Amino acid sequence: MIPVKDNIPTLRFPILTVLLIVANVIVFGWQLHFSGSQSSSPQFRQLGISEQDENTLEYGAIPYRLTHPGKECAAGITTRNASSAEIVCQGTTGYTQARKLAAQGAPFASLDSPPWWVTVFTSMFMHGGILHIAFNMLFLWIFGNNVEDSMGRIRYVLFYLLGGLVALMTQVLVHPDSTVPTVGASGAIAAVLGGYLLLYPRARILSVVFLFFFFTFIEIPAMVMLGIWFLLQFLPAVGQLSAPDVAGGGGVAYFAHVGGFIFGLAAISLFAHRKSTHYEQPRLPVY
Repeated sequence: MIPVKDNIPTLRFPILTVLLIVANVIVFGWQLHFSGSQSSSPQFRQLGISEQDENTLEYGAIPYRLTHPGKECAAGITTRNASSAEIVCQGTTGYTQARKLAAQGAPFASLDSPPWWVTVFTSMFMHGGILHIAFNMLFLWIFGNNVEDSMGRIRYVLFYLLGGLVALMTQVLVHPDSTVPTVGASGAIAAVLGGYLLLYPRARILSVVFLFFFFTFIEIPAMVMLGIWFLLQFLPAVGQLSAPDVAGGGGVAYFAHVGGFIFGLAAISLFAHRKSTHYEQPRLPVY
């Protein structure tokens, strides 16, 4: 099911939503500029880390760096028989072990990361693949234009960035010692979805529904669609609490989605200055 449009008209051209999409696409293009097979140095080559992976590790937001300001991270081997590299940070047992093995000739490569607070923002514009950015930008375009119109451009930028910040910090609070970098605009977009839900609860989203080899268009109330979306984020997030090792080891940052969505619900009244208008649109025939 993919939403394609809604029935709440935008009064002004959503220039900031477009600029945010363009910025995300440009950063993703910059990510693709790096090699996905070659490494930037012999150390990273020995660890099996490509330039793209190195770039993600350096500019993604690593929770441990955020909870331990000033600590730097590296890629290394923590056991003699390890088959793959691990991301280790200063002050951890893994870092100490990796340094000891490095003194004995094991590969070890320090990450040339910007300050931790810079990665908070760079991580919001990076993505892990084509589908990741495609779906994020689709949802940002569908829901962001009306949210932008409700609050104006300056407030919209603040709302978007704060939503992304709260989303990231929610994930960090749940897994403060994780060394897996978090990337993506999903948290900020989740805030946009939460704000949209309160602004236009009666809006209907024209959606594509696939039934085996056929598809059709149906209208789904925004409250139902976004409610289901939130449930699909919340349940796996609860599951991550019961399996912290899995949650801290990578995958989808569900808690970031939950945190961003709740921020959008809680903060939209502080940013939006236009009341929502409800429009009834004739239902499309379903075949």
